[in-house]
Amino acid sequence: MISSFEEKLKTQAKVIFQGIPFDRYSSFKRGPAKAPDKIREALFNGSANLWSESGINIGDEKATFDAGDLKLTPDMDVFEEIQLSVSNICANEKKPLLLGGDHSITYPIIKSVAEYFPNLSILHFDAHPDLYDQYEGNKLSHACPFARIMEEGLVDRLIQVGIRTLNAHQREQADKFGVEIIEMKEMSSSMELELSSPLYISFDMDCLVSSLLRPTGLSWHQHFRDTSIHISAHNDITRPYRLCEVKEIVEFRL
Repeated sequence: MISSFEEKLKTQAKVIFQGIPFDRYSSFKRGPAKAPDKIREALFNGSANLWSESGINIGDEKATFDAGDLKLTPDMDVFEEIQLSVSNICANEKKPLLLGGDHSITYPIIKSVAEYFPNLSILHFDAHPDLYDQYEGNKLSHACPFARIMEEGLVDRLIQVGIRTLNAHQREQADKFGVEIIEMKEMSSSMELELSSPLYISFDMDCLVSSLLRPTGLSWHQHFRDTSIHISAHNDITRPYRLCEVKEIVEFRL
């Protein structure tokens, strides 16, 4: 039996799944901490096979390995634990695919990822920009991670797609940090993004069709239109690692 996280990383798999069941910094409703198991349940429910469009079987033990959930307790420094875990994955030349968890976890994740990938870019899909300087007195709130990331200069570019709740304060924050925002009203099927640096994808499910989804800690209006975004990246830079995070499911009702 594999007895430690470090031993788990000895797997041949190139991608490491890890759940981060944390929602202490959600402001409206709790529940994202339950998401990792619900995401796994949906992925492995047998309704479809596990082959991707790129011809990779994500169920192959050489492709992916599920390292389980990060063990978090109320008395620990959760962000420090997240940073350590993500650093271990990157140090072992694995690709982390992280299952959240509210959006506050993005800040410690990026603090670790940025150490291994200079000139990092973030492609962030969301209904909310999460750029508040502080929210309800908490600078680590799920409404603030990208403000922390940008003020510390952890990434070169932050591109936000599908935003539709941008208030005056967050517009000021976006201007201050040079955030590239593609609001929902600006979406089109001909849209293209040119990327030339290592890419971290942060995907919040509330950017999708709201009629098909349950709440994610906040309310939202309008939906992610039936459109596509073409991402062009220079393979010599981005080929070694493509990083992805999936987050903010409050509950999954059958």
